[in-house]
Amino acid sequence: MADAKIRRKYELVVILHPDASEEEQKTFFRKNREIVQSFSGTINHLDSWGKRKLGNPIHRLARGNYFHMTFEATGDCIHELERTMRINDRVLRFQHTRLDDRESLPKFVENFKEALAETANREREREIKNQQRKAMRAEAMRGGDRGDRGDRGDRMDRGDRGDRGDRAPRQ
Repeated sequence: MADAKIRRKYELVVILHPDASEEEQKTFFRKNREIVQSFSGTINHLDSWGKRKLGNPIHRLARGNYFHMTFEATGDCIHELERTMRINDRVLRFQHTRLDDRESLPKFVENFKEALAETANREREREIKNQQRKAMRAEAMRGGDRGDRGDRGDRMDRGDRGDRGDRAPRQ
C-alpha cells in the first residue's frame, strides 16, 4: 500500500442532521481534524453552507446542515474518516472527492466559491423571472389584458346558433 502514504488533495461535502446542535457540529469536525492530523494531513478550510433543502428526503428529513472542507491527507486517513462517518448517526450523507494535484487548494477554493456565486446569481435571476411570469398569469386571470384576442363585446345578440336541435330554448 505505497499509495496510502502519499498525501493527496481532497474535498469533503458532509450533510449533518438538521437538529444537530452547534456543539455537536463542532465536536464532529474537531474529531475529523484530529483524525486528519493523526495521519500527518492538513486541513485547508472548512465552510458551513447552513441548512438547505435536500434534493431527496433522507430518513424522512427534507433539510440538512451542509459543510464543505478541503484538506491534504493519505488514503488511510480517508478510510478512517469514512469509517467514523458511517458510524455517526448525525451524518446523513458524505462524499470525498480527490482533487487535481496540479492545482493548489487555496486556488481550488477560490474557483469553487466563484462558481457558487455564479450559480446563486443564476438562481436569483431565474426566481425573478418566475415571479414575473406568475404576476403576468395572475393579471390575465383577473381579466386584465387579453392580448390579441380583443374584447368579446355583447353576447346577447347572438341568436339561435342552429345546433340545438329540437330542444327548448335556454332560460
